[in-house]
Amino acid sequence: MQFVDPKLPRHLFGWRSPSLGLNMPIVGYGHAGKPILLFPTAAADYLENERFFLVKALEPLLFAGRVRIFSIDSINQHAWMDRKVAVRESARRQALYVKYVEDEVVPYIRLACADGGARILTTGASFGAFHSANCMLRRPDLFDGLIAMSGFYDLSQSYFNGYSDDNCFYNNPAWFLPGLGGHYLDLLRHHCRILVLTGQGAYEVPDASRKLSRLLADKGIPHELDLWGHDVNHDWPWWRKMLPYAVERLGY
Repeated sequence: MQFVDPKLPRHLFGWRSPSLGLNMPIVGYGHAGKPILLFPTAAADYLENERFFLVKALEPLLFAGRVRIFSIDSINQHAWMDRKVAVRESARRQALYVKYVEDEVVPYIRLACADGGARILTTGASFGAFHSANCMLRRPDLFDGLIAMSGFYDLSQSYFNGYSDDNCFYNNPAWFLPGLGGHYLDLLRHHCRILVLTGQGAYEVPDASRKLSRLLADKGIPHELDLWGHDVNHDWPWWRKMLPYAVERLGY
């Protein structure tokens, strides 16, 4: 089965991450346009979004040179999704994952796009929405857009078990966003685009998106909260509709 059009430019790459000490693959799609960093759901890999036809849903924009997609692995299977790992260690691994994204993935995308100053849009569904929001809100100097689909944005409720340290705090938007100030807050207020989408059907948690919207509003950060219907479930067919819609809505 072909998951993407064979004519679509598709490039597999990867390296052993100095930050993580793991072999981390990356796949790129397209030839020009707005760079988009795409995170997988839960404990999935860099090809999950291709296998579930999310990349195919963006093919018209990819072929038109309006966007380029770069998809990477999650490390959730080594951290939050492995309950045998202590919270302190999961938080340390989360911090290393973010370091990998900021110090390794961003330079790779900029090199691939031949633009050393490119700021990147982040996106993902479910746990991928968490990672996309966490990365973008932490470093709006590197990322200038967010499309968060069917996500949650507070790890403390299900994963911290009452534990807290700096790695937890600075990788949990519900905790670090209220205190954000200075240049990063100015970038978020004036030079970023944020769209938070969720359904209200089976297995969706729309209150998590509403909470993120309130946090953003409290900081004066422009964004749009887009609540889809009660028939919209936490599943791939809806994300395949949401993402092209959201990219168009943000004007890319």
